[in-house]
Amino acid sequence: MRSIPEPDNATLVRRGIILEAATLGWNIVGVVVLAIAAIAARSVALGGFGLDSLIEIGASTVVIWELRATDEGRQHLALRMIGVAFLVLSCYIAVQGTLVLCFRSRPHHSPTGMAWTALTALVMVCLAAGKERTGRQLDNLVLRTEGRVTFVDALLAMAVLVGLLLNTFAGWWWADPLAGYVILIYGVREGWAALHPGDRMSDPERR
Repeated sequence: MRSIPEPDNATLVRRGIILEAATLGWNIVGVVVLAIAAIAARSVALGGFGLDSLIEIGASTVVIWELRATDEGRQHLALRMIGVAFLVLSCYIAVQGTLVLCFRSRPHHSPTGMAWTALTALVMVCLAAGKERTGRQLDNLVLRTEGRVTFVDALLAMAVLVGLLLNTFAGWWWADPLAGYVILIYGVREGWAALHPGDRMSDPERR
């Protein structure tokens, strides 16, 4: 039985760029869909998830830029840019979620938001798996880091979906801003990790 040859670096780079371009396109559409849904439903979780999609757009753009001419300087700059963007997102969610809880602003139901977050969870899991595999084969920390961002994006979509379902069917309005806090915790964690890549590299469980 003949073994399947391993793809060369040029093929892997092209595959990484295609994966990031797919992520980029999905999130561009997502920003529009989520903005409309968040405004209509007055949902902090959907608004925060829309901002997370903006972060993903920036992160995917940075990774495509880095893959086109990989070097150590570009990798460090790309990781810093991703990290700062996540910390900014976390600050916004912290303020917005707290205001909603304090003023008891109740979101409306959002069938569009529920449908989009469910689809996003599925798509992001598939893209994250492809990025992790390609990043390992390329030994590219930036692609693998963004792949983890994509995977947690899928988890965030599930968290937002749960919040929307609880609000719709159980009347738990506070589940919406709490789902936003899930994004906050994730943003701080991933932002710190991107700004301190040495910590991730030194921890074998996170490699």
